[in-house]
Amino acid sequence: MKILAQISRVIVGLLFIFSGLIKLNDPVGTQYKLEEYFEVFATDLPQFHDFFMALVPLALYFSVFLCTAEVVLGIALLVGYKPRTTAWSLLLIIVFFTFLTFYSAYFNKVTDCGCFGAAIKLTPWTSFGKDIFLLALILIIVFYRKKFKALPTGIIVVISTIASLGIAVYALRHLPILDLLPYRVGASIPAQLKPSEPLRYLYVFDKGGKEVEFEKYPSDTTLVFKEMVVLNEDAKPKITDYKVWNDAGDYTEETFKGKKLFLIIKNLTDINTAALPDINKLINNVKTKGVEPIILTSGNSEEIVKFLSAHQLNAPYYYVDATVLKTISRSNPGLWLLKDGNVKGKWHYNDTPEAEEVIELVK
Repeated sequence: MKILAQISRVIVGLLFIFSGLIKLNDPVGTQYKLEEYFEVFATDLPQFHDFFMALVPLALYFSVFLCTAEVVLGIALLVGYKPRTTAWSLLLIIVFFTFLTFYSAYFNKVTDCGCFGAAIKLTPWTSFGKDIFLLALILIIVFYRKKFKALPTGIIVVISTIASLGIAVYALRHLPILDLLPYRVGASIPAQLKPSEPLRYLYVFDKGGKEVEFEKYPSDTTLVFKEMVVLNEDAKPKITDYKVWNDAGDYTEETFKGKKLFLIIKNLTDINTAALPDINKLINNVKTKGVEPIILTSGNSEEIVKFLSAHQLNAPYYYVDATVLKTISRSNPGLWLLKDGNVKGKWHYNDTPEAEEVIELVK
């Protein structure tokens, strides 16, 4: 069993480090997931509504803490730092995650837990199964914790904590170091709106109390339809919710034509207005160089008109779903550059480029 405990120690340590680093790369993504959980709990548990809604503004702090804790605990486990404290901390955090994934799976809420950020997408039940597996390994670690040698490796834990926080701060002040989202630089948005190959389906019917399956839709009218299952899930479109519109109608296809610099305004409540003068200068400069500036927002018409007027932003605005804008840009405001639907650039407001850089990217 001692060998099993050592194997468990390595597996858990590596998985926690990997999971934590992937999420530290994009702490805002984990923030959005936590906000989603808090809002779901506020709705499902009305007696605690105010409590959970009060946690929403703190979601980013929880995100950074949890992601850093995953990395630090994984490293502490591998190097043998304070085995008792590390083992019980791991148990506490995995119980928390197991509860979240079970709630997601059983009640069909928050259908992507974000366990591995945007790197690996897991279904709710798969996420729950993964946490049960980790819970079993961590229980072994807790039981055999006294067998692990307590080593004087505090400096390693301190360095890993500082490094983890450094990654999170960088991602928050700029953009994720590794962009794994479908709107990343180099991606083709029109291509991702289409399946990569023709979708194939399995049609499930009931025939006399027995379940029968067909890969082509049957002509037998006595069969009772039950469900249709996609056989090649990986071929599904990577993007299904990208739509751009204004009061005159749909503008989605127009966003894929020519050179366009989009100013992303996710909302007007927590936008960094101090960055707008430089962005406004950029918009005015690229406009004369054949790049069309466009504002994408989820705000209502009256509010956005007042906002643009107050900050002298001279560009047409269009509506996009708030969730899509959160996926396109982790920054508010943010900049997103497209040429014929291909992403050529993406910037945090702290990294607003010069017009020459934008022009060079869309040549």
